[in-house]
Amino acid sequence: MSGVVAVCAAQIAPRLGEAAANSELVGSELEQAASEGAMLTVFPEAALTGYVFESFEEGLSFSISADGPEVSALIRTAQVLSTYAVFGAIERDGDALFNTAFLVGPDGLVGRYRKVHTLCLGADRFTRPGGEGFNVFPLPFGTVGLHICYDGTFPESARALRLEGAQLLILPTNWPRLDMKREMIRVRAYENRAFYLAVNRVGEERGVAFKGGSAAADPEGQVVLEGSEAAGRFHAEIDLARADQSREIVRSGEYELDLIHDRQPHLYGAITRTQPDAQPTGSQRSR
Repeated sequence: MSGVVAVCAAQIAPRLGEAAANSELVGSELEQAASEGAMLTVFPEAALTGYVFESFEEGLSFSISADGPEVSALIRTAQVLSTYAVFGAIERDGDALFNTAFLVGPDGLVGRYRKVHTLCLGADRFTRPGGEGFNVFPLPFGTVGLHICYDGTFPESARALRLEGAQLLILPTNWPRLDMKREMIRVRAYENRAFYLAVNRVGEERGVAFKGGSAAADPEGQVVLEGSEAAGRFHAEIDLARADQSREIVRSGEYELDLIHDRQPHLYGAITRTQPDAQPTGSQRSR
């Protein structure tokens, strides 16, 4: 199904290593967003745990598990409110850490995504890249796809989600710099003929300031939601059916284009080849 959905970007300031308090904050903001009409509320990357950890051991000690009390509490809140939410955390799975986004709703845990592209920054220095690929999730109002922060810098991430059927591309993020981010959001939406929603955090962790600036763009690349630099909830109504048509007709039979179906995948082999001299960063280098 495709239809109009009221979305909310919840710019919050999580506290580093305080998962219980952060879970309460996310739950409270989710209640407020739902009371304001939101059907889907998106929170920043690592909203439950914070991000600027200084060692693997520290990250492990403050991480959460998928079946832990923090996620369970938010599942119950989503069920009571009959709403959907996306929130991030540094997830512990055995002796490994992952940068994860959880999607919950009226029926419980819908799914999760583990960040594929990690870098030499914050918790990503100690997490493993997710190996589950780019999955999409059909919801009553349309199909959403999840990726996280640095993933958005790689156009292949959004394109993979779009080709799997995502109408709304969701990017929880912790951006300490907003250089080119608004432009990136618009371009990713336009080049994939889909809606794109990026939700950043605010506040400061260990001297790193996060500037908010959450935004969403429509399939034509026009901004439809714009957050400030302060904490708050920012709303928009979007019609996901607009992402079902990738063909643009400027003049019928004279000027038409389709950024999805006009691709030539058989010529793109270089995109999937590993560069022999590549130097990995982050957890790919250290673990």
